[in-house]
Amino acid sequence: MAELRDNHNIVGKLRQAGLRPTRQRKALGDLLFASGHRHVTAELLHEEALRAHVPVSLATVYNTLHQFTAVGLLRAVPVDGSKTYFDTNTSNHHHFYCENNTRLIDVPNDEMEIVGYPQAPEGMEIVSVDVVVRVREKH
Repeated sequence: MAELRDNHNIVGKLRQAGLRPTRQRKALGDLLFASGHRHVTAELLHEEALRAHVPVSLATVYNTLHQFTAVGLLRAVPVDGSKTYFDTNTSNHHHFYCENNTRLIDVPNDEMEIVGYPQAPEGMEIVSVDVVVRVREKH
């Protein structure tokens, strides 16, 4: 019964976002949103999908993550030129990036304050500010 309720919520989220609830979107959405807030890469989600017997290509996972991001269901957090994490928590918050184990961790909002935003270029407005604080284990 819980699985049906979760799938119904995924279908509702997809429809509300203007996305057709295809079989693959529902399956990937269930994997993404069933466990609360989390950070995933396309490769990690692809591995989870295969372990859950969801027949999906890595390209489809990438496309789905980008579609979910475009409609506001996910937030993309680039940490390196070639690595992007997708965050199910779309609220305005910042991150620690652990270089030793490549994990992304939320920074509690009450622990960080940004003062003095720069002036946006003419004709533009600031949409968000994303801060990634890089950390590593002490030796």
